[in-house]
Amino acid sequence: MSKPSTLRRILTTDLPVLLIVIFAMAPFAWMILTSLTPTAVLSATGVSISPSGWSFDNYVRLIEQTSFLKNMLDSLIIAVGTVVVGLLVSVTAAYAFSRFRFAGRKAFMLQFLLINMFPIVLLILPLFVLFRKLNILDTHFALILANATAAIPFAVWMLTSYVGAIPRSLDEAAMTDGCTRLTALRRVVLPLMMPGIISTGIYIFITAWNEYLYALTLGGKNVRPVTVAIQTLIGEYQIEWGLLAAGAVVGALPATLLFLLVQRRLIGGLTQGAVKG
Repeated sequence: MSKPSTLRRILTTDLPVLLIVIFAMAPFAWMILTSLTPTAVLSATGVSISPSGWSFDNYVRLIEQTSFLKNMLDSLIIAVGTVVVGLLVSVTAAYAFSRFRFAGRKAFMLQFLLINMFPIVLLILPLFVLFRKLNILDTHFALILANATAAIPFAVWMLTSYVGAIPRSLDEAAMTDGCTRLTALRRVVLPLMMPGIISTGIYIFITAWNEYLYALTLGGKNVRPVTVAIQTLIGEYQIEWGLLAAGAVVGALPATLLFLLVQRRLIGGLTQGAVKG
């Protein structure tokens, strides 16, 4: 087969990919430019493309005139708490599903898969009634539990593949040497499945950070994550587009930086977990 010409490669591969990237990144670039444009300029002439018209005024007002930093702290507490609860339950459940054979095992695994097919909005009303009876509405704990209900099924499904790829003989050898089942899990299995735990934890963190429906319904005055705080920047009679764009940039920054730092480990971990060894 003859090697395709450079012109053909550019027209059939490079140019379409470039157009797709521009189409996908254009809204984010416009949002950043809007956040850097002062309100007066934004109202008069629109978004400033020239660096001479840029200013950090919207970011200063966001920090000084709103409680956005506290909202980011709320989101951080909820996201980290969801990761801790989700991984504690998912790791032990995945180990049990992989190492033990019991009645209803396949049905439970299928249930975890089916849960991900339903929208989370179906769980809002039951969770609201339950949390109201427990008197934990508008708390970090309530939002951590709510986010964990959506994160655990996916995490169990992913981590079961990791544990299944680890030979059972390693567990048996550790228990022969005097380890208990939990000690073998902690000293032998956990180090080997650490790439899967890290990638799953990152996925849970990003999902919990960007969650909106639970935060809007189960949160309120005391606990207000970033996603809800951004929505409150929209007024009844006007919209502060510069302030809104600045809040969106700052709110998306932690999850974006985390993904950029660990994207190779995340993608590699998800790929390894998709195939059972």
